[in-house]
Amino acid sequence: MKKILLITVLLIIAFGASSQAPKYSNEFLAIGVGARPLSMAGAQTAIAMDVTAGYYNPAGLVRQTSDYQIGLMHNEYFAGIAKYDYAAFSMRLDTAAAVGLSVIRLGIDDIPNTIDLYDDQGNINYDRITRFSAADYAMLFSYARKSRIRGLSYGGNVKVIFRQIGSFAKAYGFGLDAGVQYRTGNWFFGALGRDITSTFNAWTYDLTDNMTEVFRETGNEIPENSLEVTLPRLNLGAGRSIRISDSFSSLLVIDLDVTFDGKRNTLVRSNPISIDPKFGVELTFRDIVYVRGGVGNIQQITDFDNKTSTKAQPNFGVGFIIKKMVSIDYALTNVGNSDFYSNVFSLRIDLNGK
Repeated sequence: MKKILLITVLLIIAFGASSQAPKYSNEFLAIGVGARPLSMAGAQTAIAMDVTAGYYNPAGLVRQTSDYQIGLMHNEYFAGIAKYDYAAFSMRLDTAAAVGLSVIRLGIDDIPNTIDLYDDQGNINYDRITRFSAADYAMLFSYARKSRIRGLSYGGNVKVIFRQIGSFAKAYGFGLDAGVQYRTGNWFFGALGRDITSTFNAWTYDLTDNMTEVFRETGNEIPENSLEVTLPRLNLGAGRSIRISDSFSSLLVIDLDVTFDGKRNTLVRSNPISIDPKFGVELTFRDIVYVRGGVGNIQQITDFDNKTSTKAQPNFGVGFIIKKMVSIDYALTNVGNSDFYSNVFSLRIDLNGK
């Protein structure tokens, strides 16, 4: 109980200091991981109980059904321009504790650098074009433990972030997440505080004299070393499993993504709190075949005629389990409520010790 109280105090302090920070930072960590969660619109705070819990709610790691789990995912956006990769490992330490490690990368590679396209005589020289990558990395170290209260578990993440734009700029960041899960009968409940003390990225820049001159001549601002802050947010979730027959069952879930940094374009918006709900459903046949769906990112869209309409992001997916060891999942989803859908595949491997 003292640990839960400490988490609550940290959340209050962090939320109270958030009014002067920018709204968006480290947004690559808001995309989501795993085809199963993505097909359910990311509504996982209460029901994440496998290796992906290291991302969605570390408290769920203690509920994984095998001693060791490996999770892998690769996805590409915008016709393959942006590549998104995820790899994770989790293990049970004993019957009451578990640990995990998750690695995420979002990057655009092979970007032409035309800063030095012109030589000293003002002639175009294509041999002077170089290429670089712009990539964001995150490592999540997770720990979870069952409490003395039956059905209640808690956990946390230590996040280390590295962001790089070629050799010109880089940033290092550090942050903390803390979550709880509670299960009673067929009901599931969860809460996760992301970046509970705010996550700080320290940016440094290494610009050549030529780059600085090009920025001045083109009217661009010359970047300076700075500190970027990722504000806290709170994820609340609930779910219920329903046994339909001996062969079929279902799982219904809802998540509320609560932000405290002012009005956003979400279903529930105010100043300073906005709430983005997510809904998911999963139908199961003999714990082997899964069909999933979800709706999230509900927004009010205003067209050129000033007519307002509500737009939501639907998601769909299926999954299969082979010999209780290999899980293959597929999701049809997109990013940012765009019209460009992506095919997401992920793999989970369950291993048990002797």
